[in-house]
Amino acid sequence: MYCTGFNRGFNSGPKPVEEGKEYDVSVTEISRKGDGIARIQGFVIFVKGGQVGQNCKVKITQIGNRFATAEIV
Repeated sequence: MYCTGFNRGFNSGPKPVEEGKEYDVSVTEISRKGDGIARIQGFVIFVKGGQVGQNCKVKITQIGNRFATAEIV
């Protein structure tokens, strides 16, 4: 089987979040676009309007292969 190196297993396995559900997170970083970054079981969540050090409840709005986006509830 030939492997080009582009598929590194990001599609494999279930994601630790579900679209439309709410989670309590802690924002630990800011992205280049200014959104907060939180993690759930190592899975990156971009939090619109999130600030470093903020503990908040977020609602997942979209899930991708490597990250999800969320809004503060």
